[in-house]
Amino acid sequence: MASQSDDDVFEKLKRKTDEKELAQQRAESEARVRSVQAKSGQRNAELIGSNSTLPVTISSIEVLQAQHTRRGFLERIFNPILHKNRDGSTLNDALVDMGSAYRTLQKFDIFQEPIAMYYDKPDKTDPSTSATDLAVYFYAKEKSRYTINTGTEAGHDEGSAFLNVILRNLFGGAESFNAHASIGTRTRSSYSANFETPILSNPDLKWEVGGLASSTIKSFASHEELLKGGSTKLKYLTPGGHRHEFGYSGYWRQLTGLAEGASPSVRQDAGDSFKSSIHHTWINERRDNPLMPSKGYLIKTVAEIAGLGALKGDVAFTKLEAETAAAIPLPAGISFTAGLRGGVLYPLTLAGQQSPSQSRLNDRFQLGGPTDVRGFRLGGLGPRDGTDSIGGDVYAAGGASLLFPIPKLGPESPIRLQAFINGGRLLGLQSPKSDEPLDSQAVSKCVKSTIAELQNGIPSCAAGLGLVYAHPVARFELNFSLPLYIRKGEEGRKGLQFGVGVSFL
Repeated sequence: MASQSDDDVFEKLKRKTDEKELAQQRAESEARVRSVQAKSGQRNAELIGSNSTLPVTISSIEVLQAQHTRRGFLERIFNPILHKNRDGSTLNDALVDMGSAYRTLQKFDIFQEPIAMYYDKPDKTDPSTSATDLAVYFYAKEKSRYTINTGTEAGHDEGSAFLNVILRNLFGGAESFNAHASIGTRTRSSYSANFETPILSNPDLKWEVGGLASSTIKSFASHEELLKGGSTKLKYLTPGGHRHEFGYSGYWRQLTGLAEGASPSVRQDAGDSFKSSIHHTWINERRDNPLMPSKGYLIKTVAEIAGLGALKGDVAFTKLEAETAAAIPLPAGISFTAGLRGGVLYPLTLAGQQSPSQSRLNDRFQLGGPTDVRGFRLGGLGPRDGTDSIGGDVYAAGGASLLFPIPKLGPESPIRLQAFINGGRLLGLQSPKSDEPLDSQAVSKCVKSTIAELQNGIPSCAAGLGLVYAHPVARFELNFSLPLYIRKGEEGRKGLQFGVGVSFL
């Protein structure tokens, strides 16, 4: 028995030695492969560099494995390059043009990575070819034409289950269809469908049309909001990286399911309304990671005009919002982030009316919660009627955070420790004097005085510590918050607060 045990130990030691040697051999082999690849890449670069001025003519471009992509869609991408190179160009010019086409194919998000690109001489037996001709091949294997995701989400005072279906390259032109359905505790139901297509095979110019139906319980204002409607957008990305969206939306809204103790302000806005509006969004995103930035900046503006002229509807206003954020890297993997947001809702006069109408609860800003001013309840800042948050027409909010790497996980980990301070103010439009008529001039005066009021006094603010996780889809935060200054009637939240979102203050 003792001898057999010794044999077992010997065999285990032998296996460990063999595994160790095998691992070492694999590591040495991988190192040799990397070395060969590096030398090959260097030789190719030297070869291209020494022949960059040689005349070449791109005679043909072929995309392999693109079985479901229309020929006409690809021709819009490659025909300008073929026509450009018919009169002849240099090898360097051809490589630049092919690099641009390569990046264009990547942007459509219908091909698997990496997309391979090869160059070759045409068949010499073809009498139509010349010595300068160059054939180009793209090996672009298409992604699956559909993706189905199911799961659950948890946020502050909310949990939900969802189903998401994405159909890609529907008609062979990089079109996509996205359908989403979810049910939850606060958003009781939400159903949306969006169709998006590039225009003229340009991945930076897209058109989108979609519809939405949702039912959301807004406990902070003692009601439930039903929403049904649709929108259409034109999306454009400039060469400098600025994103623009121009669109129209029409939504029927209903404030219903009022709680027994709903305030008079909420009851006044209960019932149906229809918003018909045009809108524009501009985003200049320069941060290295929007969910967990360590450097860069963001500038964003949103403008909406509802009920003006031909837009009709039964609400009329101009709504402007602006946001800026910046991140600065510090030593030891620490980063400092800061952000500032503000918005104004300016009442307009509906067609057929003599004077501007006051804003509705549906359209006013809400402030406070785990994704904007932490340390306050959802809708905890601003005007209130009893226990209901009735929103405001003017707001400003800002915050600053220090993000620390967690020991042993390092600065590359998506999990960070956070220390933050944030605050803000939300104000309702100050009513004109009782003897002053409510006209456009009076509204302008009220808006200016309300904006000026933002500077009077200390903003409601809170500070805290927390844990941040940047998932590829959303950012998760678990914070311990301590309100530092609360105005009368506002609702702070001392203690733990959990938030999920893609945009945090």
